[in-house]
Amino acid sequence: MEQNISVLVMTLLSLIVLAALTLPFLVHKVEEELEIFLLVCGLAAVTVSSAWSGHLVAEALKEPVAITAAVLVLGVLFKRFGHLIAHMVHAVEVKTGPKTLLFLTVFIIGLFSSVLTAIIAALITAEIIKLLDISAREKTRLAVYACFAIGFGAILTPIGEPLSTIVVAKLKGDPYNADFFFLLRLMGVWILPALVLFAALAARMGKKNITSEPTGKSEAEPYKQIFIRAGKVYMFVAALILLGDGLKPLAARTITHLSKYALYWINSLSAVLDNATLASIEIMPSLPKETLVFLLASLILAGGLLIPGNIPNIICASKLGIKSREWAREALPVGLAMMVVYFIVLSIVL
Repeated sequence: MEQNISVLVMTLLSLIVLAALTLPFLVHKVEEELEIFLLVCGLAAVTVSSAWSGHLVAEALKEPVAITAAVLVLGVLFKRFGHLIAHMVHAVEVKTGPKTLLFLTVFIIGLFSSVLTAIIAALITAEIIKLLDISAREKTRLAVYACFAIGFGAILTPIGEPLSTIVVAKLKGDPYNADFFFLLRLMGVWILPALVLFAALAARMGKKNITSEPTGKSEAEPYKQIFIRAGKVYMFVAALILLGDGLKPLAARTITHLSKYALYWINSLSAVLDNATLASIEIMPSLPKETLVFLLASLILAGGLLIPGNIPNIICASKLGIKSREWAREALPVGLAMMVVYFIVLSIVL
C-alpha cells in the first residue's frame, strides 16, 4: 500500500514538473499569468509531497522580501535618476562604439555580479537594456546573454547568489574546507571563457548606434508599474520556494546513485526548478572535485534556459516585459549548445 502511495506521489510530482515546463508555451493565458501558474504548481507540489510545515510557510513568506525590496527600491531610484544612467551609457557608446558598449555591459556586469549580487546585477542590466534603441527581440536576446553571464559570474563568491551560498556552506568541512574564494579557485577557469563568449555574442548586435543623446526628459515608468512588478517578483520567488521544496522527494529519488554524466543532464530541471534546491540535494563533501565541477556547470547553464530557472531571468523578464516563449526562443539554442560543449570538454578534461 505504501509503495503504491509512493508511486502515485512520484507520478503526480512528475506531472507537475511536466506542466511547469510545457504549459507556459502551450497556453497563452498561462504565459500571461506565469507567476500565478507557478504558485499553483508550488502549492500542488507541497500538498502532494505532504511537505507543509510552519517553517516552509514562513520561508515562502519571508525569503522573497529582500529580493522584492531590492526590486522596489532600485525601481524607484532608477525612476528618479534614470536620466543619469542614460547619459553614462550614451557617453560610453560615444567613446567606444556600440560593440564595445555591449561587450563591456555583459562582461563587467556578469563578472561583478559575484559582489554586486545577481539581483542588483540583473536590475542594472534591465535598466540599461531599456535605454537601448534596438528591437524588442534584440532586447530579449541581450537580456538572455546578460542573464547567462550573471548566472556564471555570481557563483564565484558565496554572496553572489543562493546556489553559491549553499555550495560553500555544505563544503565548509573536510576535505574541501571551502572559504570565500573556494568557488573562484574551483570554477574560475570554466567561468571566464563563458563570460567572454556571452559578451562577444552581445557585441555582435552592435552594428549601429544603439543609444541617442538623452534629453533629460526620460520616459520614467509610473509608480504603479514599479509596485506591480515588485509584487510579481515576490509571487514568483515564493512560488519557486514552494515548488523546490515540494519537488524534493522527486529530485532525491531521481538523482540517487546516478553518475556525474547522468546528473549533468538531469540538472536540466533547474530550467524550471531553482538550482539552489538541486544543489542542496546533490552537493555533499564526499563528491570528487571533478563531479562537483560537472554538477555546478550544468546547474549554471540550465538555469538560463527558461525564465523560472534563475532570479536574474525573472527580474529582467518582468522589467522588460519578456514572455516565456520569447525567452525560450533566444535562450534554448545557445544554452543547449553551451551545455553540449561544456559536457564534451569537461568529459575530456576531467
